[in-house]
Amino acid sequence: MAVQMELARILIREEYESHILELREVEGDRVFPIVIGPNEAMAIERRLMGKTPPRPQTHELLASVIEQLDARIQSILIRDLQDHTFYASLILERDGKTIQVDSRPSDAIALGVAVEVPIYVSESVLEEVCPPPGSDMDHPPMDMDDSDDQPQ
Repeated sequence: MAVQMELARILIREEYESHILELREVEGDRVFPIVIGPNEAMAIERRLMGKTPPRPQTHELLASVIEQLDARIQSILIRDLQDHTFYASLILERDGKTIQVDSRPSDAIALGVAVEVPIYVSESVLEEVCPPPGSDMDHPPMDMDDSDDQPQ
């Protein structure tokens, strides 16, 4: 089962190479933090501020390629957590068929924000990463030196 999330906030920390994106349950209280790289953070922030770059950036380019191939992005799914690394998928539809494409979560989220599609996190990942509301671990610690797709 997957839980729909919405972008709650993005923490851009100029002194670090990585930034924190927080997704919040649409119909709940859990907050899902994920570390993302500077390029993805800037792409998401730019989109949220309504700024369109004069030329397509990476995520806009990918969205355009998908569209030109007569496919449509249906949603983004953060589906797994293995060895401290998140795994995501772009869920596409083409000719009535669903296609799942492996992606880094940071790229998937940036693309999802660019094309305004729902973002989901699997229940098993949420249970592993998000403590119950009100617990002492409302915001689990994250090692900011890890790659952009690692929670700790």
